Amino acid sequence: MSSRALRQPFSLRLTSNIFLALWCLIAAFPIFWIVVMSFKSPVDAFDSNALNVIFGPATLGVGKGLSLLDIVLGIAVIWGTIFAATKTLPSMIKSYTKPGQEWFGWLIGVLALLVGFLLVFFVILPAVLNVLNPLFGPLGRDVLGLTTEHYKTVWIDRGFSNNFKNSLIVTTGVVTVSLTVGTLAGYGLARSGSTLAFWILLVALVFRALPHSVLVAGYLPVFINSAEWLSPILGENAPTLYGKPFAVIAVLVAINQPFTIWMLRSFFQNIPAELDEAARVDGCSHFQAFRRVIMPVMWPGVITTGLFSFLLAYNDFLVTALLLDAQNQTMVPAIVGMFNRETTTTDQVVAVAAAVSITAPLIFLVLIFQRQIVSGLTAGAVKG
Repeated sequence: MSSRALRQPFSLRLTSNIFLALWCLIAAFPIFWIVVMSFKSPVDAFDSNALNVIFGPATLGVGKGLSLLDIVLGIAVIWGTIFAATKTLPSMIKSYTKPGQEWFGWLIGVLALLVGFLLVFFVILPAVLNVLNPLFGPLGRDVLGLTTEHYKTVWIDRGFSNNFKNSLIVTTGVVTVSLTVGTLAGYGLARSGSTLAFWILLVALVFRALPHSVLVAGYLPVFINSAEWLSPILGENAPTLYGKPFAVIAVLVAINQPFTIWMLRSFFQNIPAELDEAARVDGCSHFQAFRRVIMPVMWPGVITTGLFSFLLAYNDFLVTALLLDAQNQTMVPAIVGMFNRETTTTDQVVAVAAAVSITAPLIFLVLIFQRQIVSGLTAGAVKG
């Protein structure tokens, strides 16, 4: 079919682009607005004039702001980080990691890029700008009101770093268990020709459709009485699982596991069974064929499924709010608690800064793994 036959009419392309631009504006506006608010003083953050919220004259009036030089160099560092995450890092991992060890390369690369960005943006760049701003005259004068005091308050004074640590424990546990079980089960079901595999998948979907509150109510007596039930085995050291991250990990894995099995099964079905047979002919066992031949091909699907598992655990509110005590609370319930109990405008801006903080890791992960996500989604959409 010729390209002319596939070409869309101008009116259709114009309408599609208008709706796409409108959707992007509606979706991005709340994120942009809370980011701007989080860097302003309460007077600017809740000003009825939108320009005052953006430029922050009250914040600038107390000596807290950015110069043109600050803005240019800050944008340059952010752009360089995005370029490194989307272009440089994937090519380096592809060039310097051995087949089958890409996960280790991604782990080291992401950690190195994150630490490097934090070091440059929050330590080196401010020190350099303190020296350069007085030398550049008008370019070094503050023109945009901005303060980071709300982030310091929420992370240091309010102990939000402890909530971040708890979220990291829960998400790491959920993703690790879900992917480990999901890859093995998905591979087995994809290679099984029996009708039992079909019914197992149907049962898995039924469990996935259940409300989260049902699973929480079923697990709650187990966690509350865990010390009593485990005392014959562990004696006086038997733990109470209620209020601990392990309880949340167990429930979220139960919620998420059917989804990971179903999704990974569709990815495995797109890998020809001839690869398994060739590996078996070369002397590999079933597990060796799975680990050394199939899994290197499966990485885009694993990363895509892992990201969805991460989002489920990272953004969960109901399970974490019901099963965790105050000391082990994750970020989302902690932020909801801030908005519910804060009354002053300063406290509200601090809560907004906490809400902005939880979006940064999500954007960072999507930027780094965007190629794998698109490749995994398109691969899983071909057949399933």
